[in-house]
Amino acid sequence: MPNRRSANSDKTTQAPRGNFRQRYDDLEMRRTALVARLTALDEAARRQAGYRHALKLLNDTFRKSSLAQRLAVLQAAAWLIDILEKLVSTT
Repeated sequence: MPNRRSANSDKTTQAPRGNFRQRYDDLEMRRTALVARLTALDEAARRQAGYRHALKLLNDTFRKSSLAQRLAVLQAAAWLIDILEKLVSTT
């Protein structure tokens, strides 16, 4: 079959993921860093709708997501925070 992978190739190409607790703690540290970046923004950024969306991503959406989805949620929040920082720096 053309799309079939052997069992040995899967084990050699994947990086070690660590245990659940290690991955969970790593994601929590990333989330904490993003929350700190977000709260460091000034009042002009806090008035933007993107600020509320980023806060919702980092709190509500992050908590409701599975561990596998949380990295994507953090990446989306980081992107929004980057945009907010650029918006504030240009005004």
